[in-house]
Amino acid sequence: MTGFFLRALFAGLGLWLASRIVPGIHAGGWQTIAIAAVLLGLVNAVVRPVVVLLTLPITLVTLGLFLLVVNAAMLGLVAFILPGLAVNGFWAGIFGAIVVGVVSWFGHLLLGEGAERD
Repeated sequence: MTGFFLRALFAGLGLWLASRIVPGIHAGGWQTIAIAAVLLGLVNAVVRPVVVLLTLPITLVTLGLFLLVVNAAMLGLVAFILPGLAVNGFWAGIFGAIVVGVVSWFGHLLLGEGAERD
């Protein structure tokens, strides 16, 4: 459980950074970012595997690049659910997904294997 919250912390950091540097992504405040990080973790745990499985053929054809679109869609779904978060446009979602993904990947590197066991 601790690993989930640490990953959510890094996702929140990525959302904050995305709202600062990506035009078209706006967050209402730190509370919105915290709720969005937890929601993004839940959406990535529940909805994303189903979407990845359904889009597997196009993901294979594009050599995995379609996963950026899937990640952007998950970010857009969280923005649709949460009133204080806005993702305006396809490219804002793509670039936001890249920023959140890179920050989360960096957090995974810092946390190491121990976060996976929680």
